[in-house]
Amino acid sequence: NTHVKYVDLGGAYVGPTQNRILRLSKELGLETYKVNEVERLIYYRKGKSYPFKAPLPSMWNPFVYLDYNNLWRTLDDMGKEIPADAPWTAPHAEEWDKITMKELIDRLCWTTVARRFATLFVNINVTSEPHEVSALWFLWYVKQCGGTTRIFSTTNGGQERKFVGGSGQICERLMSHLGDCVKLKSPVIRIDQTQDIVIVETLDHETFKAKYIISAIPPPLTAKIHYQPPLPNLRNQFIQRVPMGCVIKCMVYYRENFWRKKDYCGSMIIQDEESPIELTLDDCKPDGSYPAIMGFILARKARRLVNLTKEARKQKICEIYAKVLDSEEALHPIHYEEKNWCEEQYSGGCYTVYFPPGIMTQYGKILRQPFQRIYFAGTETATQWSGYMEGAVQAGERAAREILHEMGKISKSEIWQPEPPSLDVPAFPIKTTFWERNMPSIPGCLKFFGWSTFLTSAAAMGLFAYQKGLLRKN
Repeated sequence: NTHVKYVDLGGAYVGPTQNRILRLSKELGLETYKVNEVERLIYYRKGKSYPFKAPLPSMWNPFVYLDYNNLWRTLDDMGKEIPADAPWTAPHAEEWDKITMKELIDRLCWTTVARRFATLFVNINVTSEPHEVSALWFLWYVKQCGGTTRIFSTTNGGQERKFVGGSGQICERLMSHLGDCVKLKSPVIRIDQTQDIVIVETLDHETFKAKYIISAIPPPLTAKIHYQPPLPNLRNQFIQRVPMGCVIKCMVYYRENFWRKKDYCGSMIIQDEESPIELTLDDCKPDGSYPAIMGFILARKARRLVNLTKEARKQKICEIYAKVLDSEEALHPIHYEEKNWCEEQYSGGCYTVYFPPGIMTQYGKILRQPFQRIYFAGTETATQWSGYMEGAVQAGERAAREILHEMGKISKSEIWQPEPPSLDVPAFPIKTTFWERNMPSIPGCLKFFGWSTFLTSAAAMGLFAYQKGLLRKN
């Protein structure tokens, strides 16, 4: 990028437990650096900024605190029931797949504050609305990313690091190893398996022959390809039922990182319906140059703002940054970059597909199921960090090993392989306190106080009756 050296418009973040992408990037000679989180984070709500230093903002209202704690604890506990490789077999799969995350949130949360934050949590993690996604699918998604704290955190979480020089170098360096066999700007329109070999035809009518095919594009995009013979019934139905998420990724550049001077790290959680942005992270280069804040316009807000001009979106973003950071400097950027993933025809959206209610239990089992000589990869088919670059690497390597097994080169037991933990990016356990594990929910608290009040009242009435001589021995 001529203005800011380089910019990550798509997938950018890696962190602890994402061991495959860390191993691959290291093999390719890439280095990572930590996203800045030295200073305070900000939680913005009802026009006021609340600084904090934790993976999630603290709540001072005791009922809201109980509600928050019960929400995260329950989501994680429900996730523990769900097998990462076969969520449709979970004990409560049918029940949870019939409801949306909105219905689950409404059941779990008693306070408006907790419900709204839970909505934001869904928006940020899967770029869709709680009423759009299956509870089973979302619970699985969070579980296979390590739980509520790991998926949402920067430090010790999914957004801890970026690649020096940008994540696009991974593809570029892989392409340099592969040489001329990589064909860019060649979308596939037809796959023919009616002969002894597979014939692939591109939009400009080039044809290629192969023994096997790996399809690593998002499932909805496979509907743009003509197949001979046609796709199996369930896969043909499945690819029509899983849409892509909606997101616009925005980078605002400034002359200096003024937020750090105010003891803010650049991470903001913004809970305001009028704000275009819900989550930000510091996006300075590792040496501190090209000061920038990255923010996501998500789900309903992306759909609402998608028809504005780029300049109008930038103005709205700067205005909310000025309010949250209480700084006039936020209104005067020197450069702006954005990527509207809603308009990208060869992804259909971002970050990944989401599963509406009823889809996981009915169609989940065919997600990785080969079709003759076509094998399916892509981050959507992963069982760890699906939706991230880590998931894409796991899925690609698994599909390649499936073909090696079909060719008789490896055993079936070698298809799925665990990845050793990264020594360069260690993962630390997610710790919870005794009180976080054992505090009651609001209903539990009310029930406790209700019984306490009843027993106290009964004892007082008994004492009163005894003193008045109303109680007699037989």
